[in-house]
Amino acid sequence: MIWTNKSVLITGHTGFKGGWLALWLNRLGAEVHGYSLAPPTEPNLFGVARVGAALASDIRGDLADLARLKTAFSNAAPQVVFHLAAQPLVRESYRDPLGTLVTNVLGTARVLEAVRGCESVRAVVLITTDKVYQNREWAYPYREVDALGGHDPYSASKAAAEVVAASYRASFFSETAGHPARIATARAGNVIGGGDWASDRLVPDCVRAFAEGEPARLRFPGSVRPWQHVLEPLAGYLRLAEQLVQPAGGPLARAWNFGPDAGSDATAGEVAMALARLWGAGARAEAGPDVEQPHEAGLLRLDSTLARSVLGWAPRWTLALALAQTASWYRAWLRGADMTAFCLSQIDDYEAAASP
Repeated sequence: MIWTNKSVLITGHTGFKGGWLALWLNRLGAEVHGYSLAPPTEPNLFGVARVGAALASDIRGDLADLARLKTAFSNAAPQVVFHLAAQPLVRESYRDPLGTLVTNVLGTARVLEAVRGCESVRAVVLITTDKVYQNREWAYPYREVDALGGHDPYSASKAAAEVVAASYRASFFSETAGHPARIATARAGNVIGGGDWASDRLVPDCVRAFAEGEPARLRFPGSVRPWQHVLEPLAGYLRLAEQLVQPAGGPLARAWNFGPDAGSDATAGEVAMALARLWGAGARAEAGPDVEQPHEAGLLRLDSTLARSVLGWAPRWTLALALAQTASWYRAWLRGADMTAFCLSQIDDYEAAASP
């Protein structure tokens, strides 16, 4: 799909991943529309990188407001929808489980209801998470056909969103249902990169500590995650949407994993120590105080064979390079660089990199 002049609607465009996606789509020539609450943190990528300048329309709205959401769809007449708006944090889901479920499950249903009433839509990519799987804490990487589950409310909410998406796909967006939209879901690993200031996330917590000359204190230093730069899954989402809208794209309306290579699996402690070395200036990380913490998965890996073989997507940056690009971004921000230009230069670097 050539993105030039194509109307695209992003929910959650004021967030970390949504902001990067909006900048990239604008650079590709798309007419980008956004529907979201206000940026979730201060500072935030939306303001720092002037994401609003990349938008054809910038609507503040809650997923709970179906009438406003439908109006946004009607006005934008999007051909492609990327649904990223969510409550994205595991620990916040323990503090507000009901709010997390309402946003992530009913919010997904409302987006799909808005799609039902918008005949212009040809492809919808719903962003969930690697945490949708029933995690057995084993070394086996999870495939798209593996069982869904969720120990914590966040994981459960995203697994439920997958079920909602599958139900809507079968009920209202099948080849015989009459609506031309194709519905896919995308599951990515732990995403890092510049412009994330969320609380209770490893890289933002490290950056805040390093900038203040304090050690980063880690909750679960031994936890293994599939770490990847934010541009990796975004490239997958773009590739998926491009192929969904093709005449033969019907079978692609399903779930997809977009995870890093096995070599990018690392413990939180290893990632924090590597980031500290890149940061320099005496930055360091250490285990946090030994206090009881809410449950989080200790081992989680994704199998992205399907995306590699069918979509032709593959990770381009090693974990070491992803961390270097991340540290470089925050350093540039701290010295007052033009962060719109810096983001676009990193997108250029990513596009120029060959897949392994």
